[in-house]
Amino acid sequence: MSKDNSSEQTRLLSEILKWIKFAGIKEVKSTLMSALDSDAKKLIYQKSDGTQGSVELAKLVSIKSNRTVADMWDVWLRLNIGESIPAKGGSRFKRSFDLNDFGIEVPEVKTAENVKEEEKKEVSEQKLEATK
Repeated sequence: MSKDNSSEQTRLLSEILKWIKFAGIKEVKSTLMSALDSDAKKLIYQKSDGTQGSVELAKLVSIKSNRTVADMWDVWLRLNIGESIPAKGGSRFKRSFDLNDFGIEVPEVKTAENVKEEEKKEVSEQKLEATK
């Protein structure tokens, strides 16, 4: 195979890949929207980049059991919206898509600071309402 023929094949494959990705966007977004039907699921999916285990992610969203996160991962693997990657002591889930790329809003991680700020804002809004 000549070098010119090889580069032409690469160009054609790149073009085909572009159109396949475009054709599948609606289906992927629909699958993501139905599978990630809560803020906790959206946050866990987005944070499942292969660097954190189920224990860390459960703590992140205040879920009592890391088994709940592992069960979510199992469902998402069956839906083909992620993959299983090897990790120390077993495997973990790595998402295939960034939710921001599909216009799906990812909630913020609730930290003690965020909660305090939200509470202050709510109190201010309540005081403002009371003065009306």
